[in-house]
Amino acid sequence: MSITVKDVEHVANLARLELSEQEKEQLTGQLNAILKYAEKLGELDTDHVEPTSHVLPVTNVMRDDRVRESVSVETAMKNAPDEEDGQFKVPAVLE
Repeated sequence: MSITVKDVEHVANLARLELSEQEKEQLTGQLNAILKYAEKLGELDTDHVEPTSHVLPVTNVMRDDRVRESVSVETAMKNAPDEEDGQFKVPAVLE
C-alpha cells in the first residue's frame, strides 16, 4: 500500500488545509516512509508475544467510598457570584 499525492490532497481537503505542491510531495514521501516502516514491523514474529494494552502492569487504585463532612451549602454560596434556591446561578447558554 502506498500513499499518492491525490490521497494527500483528499485528506488535506477534509482537514480544510491548503497545501502547496511542495508540501503535498513532502507529505506523500513522509507518509509512505511511515507505511514502509509499519510493513517492516509486520514482519516480526509475534506468535509467542502476549497482547498487552500497557507496557507496565497497571491496576486501578481505588479507595473505599466514605461518608464524611463536606462544605455546607451556605459556605459554598458565599463564593457564588449569583445564587438562587441554594444553587449557583449562571447565565443561560442555550436560547
